[in-house]
Amino acid sequence: MRTTRLNCLAAFLLVLATTPLAAQAGSAVAVAPVPEQIASAKKVFISNAGLDGMSLAAFRKLGDRNEPYNLFYGAMKAWGRYELTNSPADAELVYELRFTAPLVGVDPEVVEAQFGLVILDAKTHFILWALNEPVEGAFRKGTFVKNVNTGIATLMTDVKQLASPPATASAK
Repeated sequence: MRTTRLNCLAAFLLVLATTPLAAQAGSAVAVAPVPEQIASAKKVFISNAGLDGMSLAAFRKLGDRNEPYNLFYGAMKAWGRYELTNSPADAELVYELRFTAPLVGVDPEVVEAQFGLVILDAKTHFILWALNEPVEGAFRKGTFVKNVNTGIATLMTDVKQLASPPATASAK
């Protein structure tokens, strides 16, 4: 099943690379802007969107079903970029975190999972951005914990890059 997924992904990337849009001679693909609110916000509320059934079982075995949320909250607090609020009404952005492990084609002993982070404008409730970060599966508890921590670290790297104000072009 994993080989089929990889083959489909490779075929998709090959088609994408050879499309007229990507192959236009002399034209560069414009970089779409990141919503300004993400870089300018000062206050963030972190929402725990929970776990799916497979993930819930894995984290119950570890002893803390809120561990993904607690890890992400701790990483955001340690970063110190935003003031973390206790209420979405007091925030400019809502970071909604979810941890999932799809059941399709997955050995129940090896959790192939991912962190999903949706960034919403707290006032309009519109989704501004969404990030997904895979977490490798594991047979052993210690390896799973390590993989979850790696997933959080990678997700935080993504968040930090996204929240960094765009570099301004130097004057000519």
